[in-house]
Amino acid sequence: MSLLSRAVARGTVPPSLLLAGPEGVGKRRVATALAETLNCLKPIATDTLERDACGECAACRRIARGIHPDVIVIEPGDSGSIKIDPVRDVVERAQYRPFEGRRRVVIVDYADALTEDAQSALLKILEEPPSASAFLLVSPSPDTLLPTVRSRCPRLRFGPLAASEIADALVRDHGYDEAEARAVAADADGSLGRALDAEAADLAQARATAQLWLTQTARGGDLAGRVQLAQSFFDKKSIPAVERARLAACLRALSSLLRDLGILSTRAEARMLANADLQSALERLTSAFDIARSMRAFTAVDKALAALERNASPKVVADWVVLQL
Repeated sequence: MSLLSRAVARGTVPPSLLLAGPEGVGKRRVATALAETLNCLKPIATDTLERDACGECAACRRIARGIHPDVIVIEPGDSGSIKIDPVRDVVERAQYRPFEGRRRVVIVDYADALTEDAQSALLKILEEPPSASAFLLVSPSPDTLLPTVRSRCPRLRFGPLAASEIADALVRDHGYDEAEARAVAADADGSLGRALDAEAADLAQARATAQLWLTQTARGGDLAGRVQLAQSFFDKKSIPAVERARLAACLRALSSLLRDLGILSTRAEARMLANADLQSALERLTSAFDIARSMRAFTAVDKALAALERNASPKVVADWVVLQL
C-alpha cells in the first residue's frame, strides 16, 4: 500500500492496474482503499503512508458503503461470468468527467470472469484511458485474461499473508481472542478471507488436539496407548461427516505444528513460525522430533489428508497417523 500511497501523493497512479494474487489476501480491500485515497476530501499522512484516506469524510464513507457515484464495482453475475453489457456501460461513463469525485474508479472484481467479448470492450478504454478515470482489475487468476488486456495493466502482485499478520487482523478488527486467532491463522494458508470463513472454536480445539498428539507421542509409547489416544478424539454420537471435517482440521493443525518443529530444529528465523504463540512448547519437543522425524511425520499427515479426501474411514486414518508419529 505504501507504493500506491506514494503514487497518489505524486499524481503518478497508472490509469489501469492489475491486482493479482491468491484468494483472500486483501486485493479487493486495497482497490477500495485506493479509490478512497484518490477521492478523499481530507487526505492525511501517516508514519508509513505519504497519503492516506481519512476514512471519515463523506466521500470515504460513501465509498466504503458502495454508494459513491464515481466508484463503480463490476462483479460476476449469477452465471459466474462478467458479460459485455456492464463493461459497455462503464466504458461509456468513463468518457465523461466524474460527477463529484477527483477520479472515477472502476473496480473489476474477479476480472478473470470477464467474457472474451467483455475483455475486448474493456480493452478499448484501456488503450486510450481518460485522464480522470482509473481501472483496477482484481484477479486470483490473472493469466487467464487476454494477453492484450494484461499488457495494458501494470501488475501489482499480492502474496499470501503471514500467519502473524492474519492473527493480528483477527484480534484487531474482528474481536477474536489471541488463542483462537492464532489457531485460525495457522490453518488459513495465508488467506484472511479463509480465516474469516472458519469456525474459530473448532480450529482452536483441533490445534489443541494436534499438540496433545505430538506431546503424547514424543517419547514413543506403546502402540495400544497411541491407538487409544487416537480413538479418544471421536465422539460416539457424532455424525460421520462431522467426524471427517474435525479430523481434517486436526490433521491440518498437526501439519502446521510439524512444519514449525522443522523450522525450530533447523534454527531458522522464528518469524517464520505459523504457531508463534506455541514456540516455547514446541521447542521442548524438538529433541524428540528432530528434522528427520518431523519430515516423516509431515509426509504421513499429508498422506492421511489425501486418504480422507478419498473417503477413507476417519477412525482408521487417525489410528494410522498416531502410529506414524
